[in-house]
Amino acid sequence: MTDIDLQTRKLRYFVAVAEELHFSRAAARVFLTQQALSRQIKELEDELGVRLFERTTRKVALTPAGEAFAEAVREVLGRLDDAVAAARRTSRVLTGRLRLGFIPGAALELTGPIMAAYREAFPDVEVEMREFPANDPSAGLASGVTDVAFIRLPQGTQRIETEELFVDPVVAMVAESHPLAARTSVSARDLIDHPLTLSDTTDEVYRAFWGLYAARDQPGRFVAVSSVTEETSLVAAGAAIGVTGAAVIAYAPSPGIRFLPIEDWPGSTVALGWHVGERSPVVARFVDTVLAVRDRERGIVERIEQRGRL
Repeated sequence: MTDIDLQTRKLRYFVAVAEELHFSRAAARVFLTQQALSRQIKELEDELGVRLFERTTRKVALTPAGEAFAEAVREVLGRLDDAVAAARRTSRVLTGRLRLGFIPGAALELTGPIMAAYREAFPDVEVEMREFPANDPSAGLASGVTDVAFIRLPQGTQRIETEELFVDPVVAMVAESHPLAARTSVSARDLIDHPLTLSDTTDEVYRAFWGLYAARDQPGRFVAVSSVTEETSLVAAGAAIGVTGAAVIAYAPSPGIRFLPIEDWPGSTVALGWHVGERSPVVARFVDTVLAVRDRERGIVERIEQRGRL
């Protein structure tokens, strides 16, 4: 057994010179100076105790020992590269089931790129997607029927972790016949004296945000809704005003409705949520994929965040 500890880096430098038979070209190929490459080859020869190259001012040639070594090194490096590739492929193999919940609209225009990227990277994971009604803003996380979910913040769901994807501006939906319809924007106080649509969820944090509680001095009048379709129908009929995300402008347009920016109310954060301490490999890879797509698709995020603004 040999006690020589050869670095693969030096072996690759050797192969470059053996194939180019020209130190200057080989140095450029491996991103070293010619002097540094010559030093690396000399160190390799010293470690082996043999000359690998015949060098003259006019040419570089492999010695017989160098030719035998080159053949063996190519085989070794080829096997090593194959082993590395196999290990990386194995690390990407992921199987199982992902229960993905989402509120209406999911992650909006990011949904398609996210799901495409995850399915391409982990084709053996079965993804079960399920939409949840307005009375469950946790999209199944609160009851434990989903592993991960696209949700809107703020909400009061306990024991979940979240990562923000983008902020959806909040707008008021009013019937074209409503007195406020002539306005170009409104304030929260302009709205609180009117009946507002509101989910019948028991999550008081969620209700407080969409019910404009922070702008009120006294309880308001609310019309319970269970879906976006029901909400837009009630608004179009003049039964109430809707406070909603600007995504509705693109995803659920309705005849007879105007959308007005609310100039003094924060936007709604669309986030990815999952259970605290339950980040399985399937969930972890989904979280990683979602964040990578969010960071890559900055143009989509900017368009979402500008929709419905003043």
